[in-house]
This record gives sequence, C-alpha cells and structure tokens, in this order.
Amino acid sequence: MTATEHAALPDTDIAFIGGGNMARSLIAGLVRRGMPGARIHVAEPVAALREALQQDFGITPHEQAETAASHATLWVMAVKPQVMRSVCAALAEHAARQQPLVVSIAAGITAAQLERWLGGSQSVVRAMPNTPALLGAGVTGLFANARVSAEQRTQAEQVLASAGRTVWIASEDKMDAVTAVSGSGPAYVFLLAEAMEAAALEQGLPADAARMLVLDTVLGAARMLTESGEAPAELRRRVTSPGGTTQAAIETFQAGGFEALTSRAIAAAARRGGELSAAND
Repeated sequence: MTATEHAALPDTDIAFIGGGNMARSLIAGLVRRGMPGARIHVAEPVAALREALQQDFGITPHEQAETAASHATLWVMAVKPQVMRSVCAALAEHAARQQPLVVSIAAGITAAQLERWLGGSQSVVRAMPNTPALLGAGVTGLFANARVSAEQRTQAEQVLASAGRTVWIASEDKMDAVTAVSGSGPAYVFLLAEAMEAAALEQGLPADAARMLVLDTVLGAARMLTESGEAPAELRRRVTSPGGTTQAAIETFQAGGFEALTSRAIAAAARRGGELSAAND
C-alpha cells in the first residue's frame, strides 16, 4: 500500500461519464490546479448539470457518453452502480478501438466487471473517494488491474489527487473495506457530531453554543490526528486523566460496546459493498 499527497496534472484530455457531485468535485480540483476546462469532456444527460459545469469550469459538454469518450483516452466513470453495466455496453466499441485508461468511482463495481462489460482487455483502475473530496480534503483508495501501466497509474493518481490524498491497495478484495472505512466514514463522524450536539442540548446548552462546541471539537481533534503524527490511542490517553471527566465518558462508551459496535458497523458496510457488486453483475 502506498500513499500520494500531490501529483502533477494529467497530460491527456479526460472524459467524465457522468456529471454529478463527485465528478464536479474532481473537475473543480483539476481546473483549480491549472487544467484547461476545454480538455475535460463531460457526458451528462441532465441539461442543467451540463450547463452548470460548462458555466463554472469551461468544460466541453456532451449529452451522450459515446461522444465524450471519443475525445479522450482517460475515462472517469462517474455514474451510479445500478446503470454502470448499460453505460459500459454503450461504450464497449469505443473502448476496443481506443484502449483507454478507465477509472471508476462507482461503489461495489469490481475492476473485472468493468473490464468484462467494456468488452475485455481494458486497463481499469477502481477508485473509492469520499465526500470531503468536495472540499479537496478527501482520501481515495485505488486498485489497478494487471493491464494498468506505470504511466497509467500516475495518470489515475493525478486525477484523484484533485480530491485529496490517494492510497493504492494491492488486493481488490480489500476495496470493500476501503469503502466501509473511508468511503462511508464521513457519515460516521457526522453521526457522532449529531449525537454530541443532541446531548449538549440535553445538558442545557444553547443551540448555537452546542453547534459551535461540537463542530470545532471535531475539527480540532481531526487536526491533531493528522498533524501530530501520534496514534489515536496515544492522543486519547493524553487527554484521559485518571478519575476525570473524560475517563467517565470513555468508560461509558466502552461499557456500551463502542469498539465492537464500530467493528460490526464497518463489517456491515464492507459486506454491503460485496452485495452491490453481485446485484449489478
């Protein structure tokens, strides 16, 4: 497993098949880093989304996936998992002719499925970004099939680096775990913040104070985790004085099975990823 924080811009035109929120965040990052919008071709059937992307980033819009794909040798598949198979079938002829690098950000769709649906013999990178990518603060797990060259791996990194850090995963059977930990992970933090805010209100704090205290606590803790270089367990130990208020709260969490519940939740998310793959095959 390797991690990348910064990467240069791709040296090729890119076709985004789908222009939803995650595609938008990647496009915004690429343009922010200096890629001309005209080199980014976006296929999006919803006219309002196409027009907004063109207005905001100067991309080249297309209604049909086949038209956008014909202009690029790097395709970012950004459609919903439920329609991925039919979209790939429509692109199979172009894929056979152009031999593009195909980067998919669809949860639960395997590289083998994508390669098969595109007619076989395709270079496929499976990517799992998360929603902080919308702020350029995400993290993306990447898996490359055996056909992906070193140059193509670099190109995939260059695209996904616009959303934040990238981590290569050597074995695709771990990608469902990536989805469960980081792809779905922001929602776990949001749930904790939601519960903390509700508890703060129960303790009698005003709503505006409760919100600020919770949000800035989560933000500050995240910065300590990422900037201190210390393990989470060590940071927790330092702020948990024996017999103090923090210890009282931590012991309550643990008495309720906090760690085991977290483990079960992530296992459930990983299992669901596998089920999505089977359901769409």
